[in-house]
Amino acid sequence: MSSSLPTPPRVVSVVGATAAGKSDLAVALARSLGGEVINTDSMQLYRGMDIGTAKLTVEERGGIPHHLLDVWDVTEAASVAEYQRLARAEIDRLLADGRTPVLVGGSGLYVRAAVDEMEFPGTDPEVRARLEEELAELGPGALHLRLAGLDPAAAAAILPSNGRRIVRALEVIGITGLPFTANLPSNTAVYDAVQIGVAVPRPELDERIALRVDRMWRAGLLDEVRTLEKAGLREGRTAARALGYQQVLEHFAGGCTEEEARAETVRATKRFARRQESWFRRDERIHWLARPAGADPAELLQRSLDLIGHQI
Repeated sequence: MSSSLPTPPRVVSVVGATAAGKSDLAVALARSLGGEVINTDSMQLYRGMDIGTAKLTVEERGGIPHHLLDVWDVTEAASVAEYQRLARAEIDRLLADGRTPVLVGGSGLYVRAAVDEMEFPGTDPEVRARLEEELAELGPGALHLRLAGLDPAAAAAILPSNGRRIVRALEVIGITGLPFTANLPSNTAVYDAVQIGVAVPRPELDERIALRVDRMWRAGLLDEVRTLEKAGLREGRTAARALGYQQVLEHFAGGCTEEEARAETVRATKRFARRQESWFRRDERIHWLARPAGADPAELLQRSLDLIGHQI
């Protein structure tokens, strides 16, 4: 590896599909650039959700400070607006200290909320309560059809089963009178950022996902979910839907066998990885670095540092 390091930019963001190897690269970049890591994975914000989110252990962080991990209880609903406030406070603090913020995670909306212009409409308790009553009575499919009539682009981007996001989209439309997509982030950055995408060939990524799920099971995912269930996981509108956790809760409820839960976790994670790639590929500012099977991590780090140097 070259001994000369690029002058660090204001912000570095590492994105890509789940299991692509983003976290390890972010740690290496932070060490090379004299920076610290800021989490942009929505589920790693939850306390106790460690195994199922592949949260790096303290040892794996290699002494590099990590921020915005273990912020919320599993009973709290995720809030992108609150995350934006927390993330920008951390970014601004690190920049003021002369340290490079290295953002890492696969939650596309959270990445955009941290680095791009994005305003969040407020909430209306009455509108929200009415929509949630309709969700409970009619189910997400009926509300998704309504959303498709009001904002086809939003309906195409939100799964018909994701009742929480459908309700939020309809709430925003009701409050603002504008399509929900009109409130999505622009491509105008609020920070001078270099965004790096880690691209893994699809067959290898599918294999990495299957191996990761197997490791989670061996590491004690079922015990982790049992502990979180006692802490109110089932009542968590966001956390209970996390990959792996949702399937294990279904198994505990008698809806499937343990092996079926494991297999569905693999399938659902592969589908999620495809959606992640589709989201990030739409952003032309992201510089993609291929990570083929057997690639040397040191080589990926050097390519990343070279890219950062050219983008200053």
